[in-house]
Amino acid sequence: MTKILVAGASGYLGKYILEELHSWKIPAIALVRAPEKLEDLNYRNIKIVQAEVTRPETLSGVCKDVETVISTVGITRQKDGLTYMDVDYQANLNLLKEAQRTGVRKFIYVSVINGDKLRHLKITEAKERFVDALKASGLEYTVIRPSGFFSDLREVLYMAEKGRVVLFGNGESKLNPIHGADLAEVCVRAIAQKEKEISVGGPDILTQNEIAEMALCAWNKPANIVHLPGWIRLLILHTAKIFLPGQKNGPLEFFLTLMALDSIATRHGNHRLQDFFNHEVQQIKQP
Repeated sequence: MTKILVAGASGYLGKYILEELHSWKIPAIALVRAPEKLEDLNYRNIKIVQAEVTRPETLSGVCKDVETVISTVGITRQKDGLTYMDVDYQANLNLLKEAQRTGVRKFIYVSVINGDKLRHLKITEAKERFVDALKASGLEYTVIRPSGFFSDLREVLYMAEKGRVVLFGNGESKLNPIHGADLAEVCVRAIAQKEKEISVGGPDILTQNEIAEMALCAWNKPANIVHLPGWIRLLILHTAKIFLPGQKNGPLEFFLTLMALDSIATRHGNHRLQDFFNHEVQQIKQP
């Protein structure tokens, strides 16, 4: 049986990938910095290995007998003194070098949609620099480019709890975000596929207005959406670059830039955003 190594296995997407591998009965290694985050894992075909991808000396031998590496390693907010270049680029590069050294066949990396066109952003600059290294590695590879996670839209849901959602512009920019379980299926199927890049999203193409309405509906709130002029978004972007330190500006820069763009990819999966929002609200309301 093929053995797969999942890096970033304790994260949002990583856990879904482990579930998908388990359902396919594929032996796997879950590479994590903090094993206690997977203490509830009870899959006999998955072995937990502790290592820190930012410290290459801890990676020695982790790819032994591994056929494919799937990496979801990356950070949204810089912390612990680590930058995007430290994690999204260098940590993945450390893992790639270990994969090359031990004869891994394929490396699957999860980046972002249109990342190659957004290199001016701090987050995507680091991700795409690693994509460049992956393409030059000589290994078979697939770069997965999701159009956005359901989990990324929790911020809209939290805003909606107060009875109002604020958007920039007319709110008609479109995206088709994808649930972690549906994206995990794409990642696992990529093990045997030949595509070098896969842009993928969820089954429904939605405007920002529709997403805001869904979030308010989940709280049983009336449709109260405030539209701010687009120039305010640009002003915030410019001001943040001047006054916010890099580690705090990165997520804001990424979020505000993508708010003005359409992010539509090949439709996949059967999870719906409204169901996700409804479930999240139920979890929040539980005592």
